[in-house]
Amino acid sequence: MQLTAHQIGLLLEGTVEGNPDVTVNQLSKIEEASKGSLSFLANSKYEQFLYSSQASVIIINEDFILAHPTKATLIRVKNAYSAFSILLEKYDELIKSKKSGVETPSFIHPSALIGKDVFIGALAYIGPNVKVGDGSKIYPNTYLADNVIIGKNVTLYAGVNVYFNCTVGDNVIIHSGAIIGGDGFGFVKNTEGSYKKVSQIGNVIIEDDVEIGSNTTIDRATMGSTIIRKGVKLDNLIQIAHNVEIGANTVIAAQTGISGSTKIGQNCIIGGQVGIVGHINIANGSTIGAKSAVNNTIKEENMSWNGFPLIPLRDSLKVQVLTRRLPELVKRIEELEDIIKKDLL
Repeated sequence: MQLTAHQIGLLLEGTVEGNPDVTVNQLSKIEEASKGSLSFLANSKYEQFLYSSQASVIIINEDFILAHPTKATLIRVKNAYSAFSILLEKYDELIKSKKSGVETPSFIHPSALIGKDVFIGALAYIGPNVKVGDGSKIYPNTYLADNVIIGKNVTLYAGVNVYFNCTVGDNVIIHSGAIIGGDGFGFVKNTEGSYKKVSQIGNVIIEDDVEIGSNTTIDRATMGSTIIRKGVKLDNLIQIAHNVEIGANTVIAAQTGISGSTKIGQNCIIGGQVGIVGHINIANGSTIGAKSAVNNTIKEENMSWNGFPLIPLRDSLKVQVLTRRLPELVKRIEELEDIIKKDLL
């Protein structure tokens, strides 16, 4: 697709500086761009590339002051990063819109209901009583078990598995290797010391506008539902156990593990490699730093936490400062001990 700077300016509601008729046909990083590329500058660390970049058009913030002339045509917008993300989204939609129809071989059970403009890739399995909404895209090697409901404009990338009775809302994106509705980790130890499996008869409910990263697993509930509320964003390699509930617009980074029956509030931010025990509640608006361990309920809303054991972020930063000073403090204590010993003698 080829666009002029003028057309891009209209799309982004920006102001064009330079040749409005210059054309671009690809999106590139500012440091790697060539002629015909469209790029952006949002981070001051990359300002040096603005003046040497070969990009034909560069998007910048409307209040940015040039230190040197630039060859590229500039488009000034309120937020360069957000504006460029809009273009990435349009480009992504253009690529995906080419996918349509049913590839072979694939299996669609006669009782399944498939909406309009749906794409189903080769080797996909669509089980009994499955419902797939209009405009959804089911990529190759995807498995939809009995009674699964998929909403409108959903994208399930290659190798996604959605187990029986689970529900996925509208505008959801699930990346390759994710497993929705696998059994929760439920076992009972018997008198002989071995473990007997507890049947997991619940399901998983994923509401609208959720995105789930590659190889993330969300376990079905023992009874009832594991629930991922509207607008949640989950990174890659996250484990969510049975009967967990994650509140609306919460974001969770990679390699975090959430134990069973924990309830996480809305608008929370959870860093990577956080461990969260089961059967606790985390208040709305909580921010939890990477590698933290959450062992108890968090009642206070809109607070930042960090560390193991978990403490308020400000206290954690103080501890980090003192930890760096430990060698110095130990030396001072030893010197004071020597002085005291000499005085006693």
